[in-house]
Amino acid sequence: MAKMVTIDGNTAASQVAYAFSEVAAIYPITPSSVMGELADSWSAMGVKNMFGRPMNIVEMESEAGAAGAVHGSLVAGAMTTTFTASQGLLLMIPNMYKIAGEMLPTVFHVSARTLAAQSLSIFGDHSDVMACRGTGFAMLAASSVQECLDMAAVAHLSTLEAEIPFLHFFDGFRTSHEVQKVENLDTETLKSLVDMKLVERFRARSLRPEKPMIHVAAQNPDVYFQGRETTNAHYAALPALVQKYMDKLAAVTGRQYHLFDYVGAPDAEKVVVVMGSGAETVSLAVDYLNAHGEKVGMIVVRFFLPFCNEAFLKALPKTTKQIAVLDRIKEPGSAGEPLYLNVVNAIKDADRCDIKVIGGRYGLSSKEFTPPMAKAVFDHLSGKAFHSFTVGINDDVTHQSLPVGPAFDCEPKGTISCTFWGLGSDGTVGANKDSIKLIGDNTDMYAQGYFSYDSKKSGGVTVSHLRFGKKPITSPYLITHPNFVACHNPAYIGRYDMISGLKEGGVFLLNSEFANDEVFSKLTRDMQELILKKKIRFYNIDAMKISNAAGLGKRINSVMQTAFFIISGVIDKDEAVKMIKKSIEKRFKKKGEDIVKQNWVCVDNTAAALEEVKVPASLDGVDCYVPAPLLDKDADDFAKSVILPTMHQQGDSIPVSKMSYDGTLPSGTACLEKRGIAPRIPKWHAENCIQCNICSMVCPHAAIRAKLVPTAEMANAPKSFNAVDVRPKADPALKFKVQVFTEDCQGCGVCVSSCPLANKEDDKKALTWTTLEAAREAGENDNVTFFESTTDNILGNNKLNSIKGSQFRKPLFEFSGACAGCGETPYVKLVTQLFGERMIVANATGCSSIYGGTFPTIPYTKAKNGRGPAWANSLFEDNAEFGLGMRMAIDTNREQLMMNAKLLMESDKAPADMKDAVGKCLELWNEATPEAFAAQEKAAAVLKAAAASCSCPIVAKAAELSDYFVDKSVWIIGGDGWAYDIGFGGLDHVIASGRNVNILVLDTEVYSNTGGQASKATQIGAVAQFAANGKRFGKKNLGIMAMSYGYVYTASVSMGANRQQTINAFLEAETYKGPSLIMAYSPCINHGINMMFHQNEQKKAVESGYLPLYRFNPAAAEKRFSWDSKEADGSFQDFLAGQRRYSSLRNTAAGAEADDLFKQCEEDAKNRLEFYKKFGEMLG
Repeated sequence: MAKMVTIDGNTAASQVAYAFSEVAAIYPITPSSVMGELADSWSAMGVKNMFGRPMNIVEMESEAGAAGAVHGSLVAGAMTTTFTASQGLLLMIPNMYKIAGEMLPTVFHVSARTLAAQSLSIFGDHSDVMACRGTGFAMLAASSVQECLDMAAVAHLSTLEAEIPFLHFFDGFRTSHEVQKVENLDTETLKSLVDMKLVERFRARSLRPEKPMIHVAAQNPDVYFQGRETTNAHYAALPALVQKYMDKLAAVTGRQYHLFDYVGAPDAEKVVVVMGSGAETVSLAVDYLNAHGEKVGMIVVRFFLPFCNEAFLKALPKTTKQIAVLDRIKEPGSAGEPLYLNVVNAIKDADRCDIKVIGGRYGLSSKEFTPPMAKAVFDHLSGKAFHSFTVGINDDVTHQSLPVGPAFDCEPKGTISCTFWGLGSDGTVGANKDSIKLIGDNTDMYAQGYFSYDSKKSGGVTVSHLRFGKKPITSPYLITHPNFVACHNPAYIGRYDMISGLKEGGVFLLNSEFANDEVFSKLTRDMQELILKKKIRFYNIDAMKISNAAGLGKRINSVMQTAFFIISGVIDKDEAVKMIKKSIEKRFKKKGEDIVKQNWVCVDNTAAALEEVKVPASLDGVDCYVPAPLLDKDADDFAKSVILPTMHQQGDSIPVSKMSYDGTLPSGTACLEKRGIAPRIPKWHAENCIQCNICSMVCPHAAIRAKLVPTAEMANAPKSFNAVDVRPKADPALKFKVQVFTEDCQGCGVCVSSCPLANKEDDKKALTWTTLEAAREAGENDNVTFFESTTDNILGNNKLNSIKGSQFRKPLFEFSGACAGCGETPYVKLVTQLFGERMIVANATGCSSIYGGTFPTIPYTKAKNGRGPAWANSLFEDNAEFGLGMRMAIDTNREQLMMNAKLLMESDKAPADMKDAVGKCLELWNEATPEAFAAQEKAAAVLKAAAASCSCPIVAKAAELSDYFVDKSVWIIGGDGWAYDIGFGGLDHVIASGRNVNILVLDTEVYSNTGGQASKATQIGAVAQFAANGKRFGKKNLGIMAMSYGYVYTASVSMGANRQQTINAFLEAETYKGPSLIMAYSPCINHGINMMFHQNEQKKAVESGYLPLYRFNPAAAEKRFSWDSKEADGSFQDFLAGQRRYSSLRNTAAGAEADDLFKQCEEDAKNRLEFYKKFGEMLG
């Protein structure tokens, strides 16, 4: 028997691709990035493929570039592969046509993912792969982690002989990220299946001067058609060839596959046809239904293209009367989805008109698909059996959804199911992946793990679903009836339904700061009743206390993992502790010995702190936690019917009728969440505060704000509000207040560390730490309500262009789902404070689009006058062009408005009040002041009233466009992966256009959103994904490129280094009537730093000479270039040593080169700064 390994689908596919391939050209995209990252790390470690060499890997600037490199490598004679998904796969389509047209053998491995339509989604379905049907690529689907190994092998073997390229796909997240115990396929076994003469044949076709040939560039109408028909025989022979390699694989593994495999009763009358991970779900339902007297079956499709009718019909029982085909894709306007159409064709081809075939859709964007849903499809065949049904949603508009019956258990007896509710970045998911591997690799038990996330960044809800058992586990759906539940964040109590499905006698483990004698009273009454009724064993542990004491902060993963093994008994307790420690060393060694030891301390201290809670015999006299309502009684319908269910993790229940038809939704809804997840929050001490407002400026989440409150409005203030006299000079009309938004704070501590009094004694600090509960008891939630009710945007004697003045403006970006301590969001928030009431934003896909625009709670919000940022996201690569389109539309609308306004002014029929109102707007045409907005509002009212009572087309058009009297501020926002790499061509074209757009690059120096891959902004020596042995080339000089045009405002800023310079740059850029580019250094969690101190990291980056500060203003009257950096202070190497993205290089295979690379990095930075300085001086 082959060695058993515990891996996920991405690892399985990457492992096989690595063995077969000499070259890979890659580009990161979720959820396929892991495949490229693994291949890169194996190559860096010197792992050899079947040809005796490490794979040669290159990261490209985009998926289009990756496909081009793959094409070139194939033409030049190297066995080549790539990994991608979703929009990335679509960017490869032009090259895929060429690769197939030239009969080049390759395999593209795709973790199939949703395409962006009404919105982006990173989750899985077959939208992307089905868009490739016409390319000429053969398509082979895997249904499980085991099949990812096996089908990848079949694809690589088949493509080599057939000379037809393959697209091997499996469901994104559901299979790509599911961890399973499977039988491995090692490189030697794979090599034994390869006919090396086929490799020689491939190599003989390569381009080389020794045997020159030409790949045709163009054909004319006389021969192109004939050329397209030359490969018919190759495609016709392909199904038999694929089956041949399935048989060969079976001979060495014992696992027999077919192009189509049938499961179920041999005399079934009802059959479901499905492809991908849904097949395992349907299989479980089929077994259950047949065991209860039904006669049903299913066909799992493995080889989708070319679809072999003969093989399909051979798999179909002769008794079949009805077929339901399940497609994991929506093709609007089509007669049916792709798999359905193929099945219909096969049945028609066989002249089986007696069989009724219907099609339906399921599982879009990783929507849950369970055995009861599969049963609903079979029930539908027995009922109305209409075509184009859906299952798994409530379609209350077109009524095409199927009713789903109650749950039923179809898992193998003895399966242990566990769910772990964690907070993103607390280590829960990583620890559970490790637990799966420990159990899978060290016991005879089978193990499965799947991890569901919301779309928040590191502070979102994570739920880990783990199953263990003595029999193979084939349940690709979430656990609803666990034996064990762990809650890693007490804020989830009363908000999420975590334990209602817990089995009788199950275990509930809670991480909390509550003492054991009081913790039961901190549960809701429903939870208490359930614990008593089901005799649930209840454990409590203060994991944060243990983790903090060990120096790991909120990383509670080792504590909770150890607690799980102690309680569950899945592995002997002492043996488990040994394995956990060994695993910790393996996982964290690259991050440093200190991290390893800190985690070991957590393990050692867990057992003593873990106690079973004594549950009372009855609830008489027992207190309970009563959560406050999440929404006010007067909340609107959208909040009640959409936001509320999602806040309770019940978004699956939202019906179709509550969704907008075009994907739009209201802004200003993040404020409704009130997540209350912070383990600690800042407390303001008014008596010590110097009223600098720095805390407000640096807060990544707008959870601490400063305000000048009119004394006249203080009459109804809560007693605890504590607004104080303005400093340094009191203003009798105003009071000063700093307010912490208790329920919205993430406890990152950036405000605490950035306060100028941070190093004072505790009794002299302006900000100290307190607990969430203490803040609530002190009345801070009432204070927040009153704070928001008072007048906004009073600056007093302060100027908007100052740190203090800017922070008296209400932020129109608040409470985002960005990582706690995010280095990007303070910049985004600042832009909205300065320009938010007239902003329109084009946002590149990435971190800033996910935390900025994820359904349904949006952090962009409105001022009390109703104005606020209007925001949209197109794609990743086209964001600059998207923003340029916005600018052109605004300019066009304003030009048309100007034309009609002038006609009105010239008309003798226009009434005087209309002329006065419109004339004022024309007078203020180039202004964006409060006076200009007031004039616009007045003119709009006059024009709309007139348009309603007259038929003049000029008035009507002016009324239609009346929102354009005041110009809009267009901001194009994205990360360095977009600006430096995939979107650079568009960015360059847009700034060259001379149009009035503002580009903000949030420079984290890595692809933050996809997991920290290297970009062209990554500096020498930094360890990142796709740079496992440290980056070898310097940072791209984007600023030089922009300034070289001579008319592009360009600035490099780092908020923590010079906050005033940052404000100046933003104001100058927006004022400039042309293109502007601001590169904002943004420390990231991927840098391996304590994000509480990210502002200090920004400061050190500039002081050490790692990063320059400068501004180039083409509109400046005299000095156009301003060098805002001081001389480097010699701390460059200390700066690098303080970030694990650099220090971890010493623990890689390139550790011996670390010092040299760090010196190169310093020299490169020194030369870059000198170059910028001299170049700026040339510009004047």
